[in-house]
Amino acid sequence: MFTGWRYRVVSAVGTASFVALAVLAANHPNAQSVFTTVVPLFDRLEPIILDRQSLRWALMLCVFAIGGAVWPLYKPRPRRILDTVFLVQKRILVGGLALATLGYFKWSHRLPRATLVMTIGILAVVLPSWFLLIRAQPNGTAGRTLIVGDDPAQIDHVVPAVETPVIGYLCPTITAVRDTLREIPETDADAVADGGIELRHDGIADRGDSGPPQTLSSLPRLGGLSRLEDVLVEYDVDTVVLAFGQADRAEFFGALGACHNYGVDAKVHRKYADSVLISEGDVGELVAVDLEPWDPLDHLLKRIFDVCFAAVGLLAFAPLVAIIAIAIKLDSSGPVLYSQNRTAGFGDIFPVYKFRSMVPKGEDATPTEDEENDRITRVGRILRKTHLDELPQLWSILVGDMSVVGPRAVWTEEEALLEKDTPSWRKRWFVKPGLTGLAQIHDAKSTDPNLKLRYDLEYIRKQSFWFDVKIVIRQIWKVLVGVRETIRGSLLII
Repeated sequence: MFTGWRYRVVSAVGTASFVALAVLAANHPNAQSVFTTVVPLFDRLEPIILDRQSLRWALMLCVFAIGGAVWPLYKPRPRRILDTVFLVQKRILVGGLALATLGYFKWSHRLPRATLVMTIGILAVVLPSWFLLIRAQPNGTAGRTLIVGDDPAQIDHVVPAVETPVIGYLCPTITAVRDTLREIPETDADAVADGGIELRHDGIADRGDSGPPQTLSSLPRLGGLSRLEDVLVEYDVDTVVLAFGQADRAEFFGALGACHNYGVDAKVHRKYADSVLISEGDVGELVAVDLEPWDPLDHLLKRIFDVCFAAVGLLAFAPLVAIIAIAIKLDSSGPVLYSQNRTAGFGDIFPVYKFRSMVPKGEDATPTEDEENDRITRVGRILRKTHLDELPQLWSILVGDMSVVGPRAVWTEEEALLEKDTPSWRKRWFVKPGLTGLAQIHDAKSTDPNLKLRYDLEYIRKQSFWFDVKIVIRQIWKVLVGVRETIRGSLLII
């Protein structure tokens, strides 16, 4: 993996080279002939081969426009794989639009449409792969490790267990460390090179004493916990080791969420293994947290499926949504929609909207059987039996707060009770909550948290696009059965 100025040089030179090669490939007579013959809309065009002078202009313009568009990616910083791919492709598209605009106003500098489209298409595949390649961490190489925690004693305990060079640590207060060890000076980030205290030729921090094991007293404090995201970017961190007194929602899972967002590996002490997902067979005092339990391609397919499902559902059920809203207002007083804070990935909180099915009143966090609750309205009983009260959650899926399939999002107050009864409950937080899931189609409810958790963890291990489709089909079948029973019951009453 390249870092610092080497990364900047390699990424810039590589980008310019691939842009030039893409233009030359797109200008080749064979490529022009095939493209203008096979591709729709372009099959009406005659192949245009640029001559030497025109080709020279095309090469300079493309390198300048696309190389300038991807300029922000020349700075090394941690990113998730899909974020890198989409960001590079977006920048390539911006460069392509700039070239098309220039050609529109300056005809003499206009690239043939087929050449421009082929160039953008080639680069959309090649350049993301190039940036992923130069950022890849080779096996067996040392990376930059940061320790984050609020327990100085535990930080001091885990430092010797870290096998890679540690650039420093983040801790909310240094008082306890000063009392037990000695005063540790703050490190000025501006005086530090791209990701270390003092960089060797390979970009890894070096203090000149690689022989003895690292200790807390030899590490600089880089700030408080609020600087985590800034430090991840400033120092181009590869791995974060968490050393918190307890695995709380705000700080422990907040730090894991930051690592996930920036594509940084995370490790925790083995005693927290019940609260996080870990790789199977991981041994040692420090275990790697499985922040991405699914393959990036599965993530992409899942998101595409979510957007399509939510968009089609909102359009198809729009008339039914209006009818339900009117029925709720006529049946009882109160708002049409009911909102409740639920737990999302890594302990984040987001509002979930449902059609109101109960008479408004204070809430009780203790899980109960809904059917025994006499506050459910007449319309509400129908909505719950047919699952139509969940329709507004399609919007949450469309905007990305939820997924179609995943562990059921639990009310934040109820979640605190479930965590006490089920120590491993927080493992559900490593995936996006869903509208339906394996636990729902097996009728596992929060009144039996262990059974619900077992199904949720089984889903996390087995997740795939086709597994999601299978669960959705079974849930739709359950809804249809519920609608049939509701209609049958209504006819019997009549």
